Amino acid sequence: MLKVSLTAAAAALLLASPAAAEFELSLYLGTQTASDSDASGFRPNGGGSFDRNVSWEGKSFDAPIYYGGRAMWWTANNLGFGIEGTHTKAYASTADMSAMGFDRLEFTDGHNIITANVMKRFPGAFAGSNFTPYGGAGIGVAIPHVDILATGATNRTYDYEMTGLALRGIAGMKYALTDNWAVFGEYQITWSDNDVTIDGDPGGANGKLRTELVTHAVNIGVSYSF
Repeated sequence: MLKVSLTAAAAALLLASPAAAEFELSLYLGTQTASDSDASGFRPNGGGSFDRNVSWEGKSFDAPIYYGGRAMWWTANNLGFGIEGTHTKAYASTADMSAMGFDRLEFTDGHNIITANVMKRFPGAFAGSNFTPYGGAGIGVAIPHVDILATGATNRTYDYEMTGLALRGIAGMKYALTDNWAVFGEYQITWSDNDVTIDGDPGGANGKLRTELVTHAVNIGVSYSF
């Protein structure tokens, strides 16, 4: 899935008009939350099944912090194509972990979302100002760092997994400081479908966790165009 997303983005870049194209790099920080979601599956080592609505926390400013970046190729008609990666996070509440039979249940290094984006910007929307509104969407994959330990187990799941499809939505405003530098603020929403493998103890069976995660973020960042 990741190779497909990257290939699609590369094809879009090649199709972009080279005569008046502009390349833009953006980095951002922000505050991110995660919506409640149903989590179901079965614990490793034959530990039984679970199905519960889980309260997730983002904890944006706890290390490792929430952050992201993207690279966009803007065409002459202000349509952009590119790649974006966001280091979102999701911690299950203590009560939910206990009820489902886990001592750890989190995606905190992080719940990484990689998408190929298509965006549109609207220069001149505010006559005589340096503000430019923009919006866009992306499709790609979730590659979280899975950190799970079932109660009573000895083997902790602690690794990156490609867990499923991811979608992104963006709406923001950019303010040009110079011809090359700008600052921006934006809202982002991501959705991901996660099918997670929970490692079993030596000689024990693996477990599974399935959940859809939705994150909401308000970002502030800086971009450089050339």
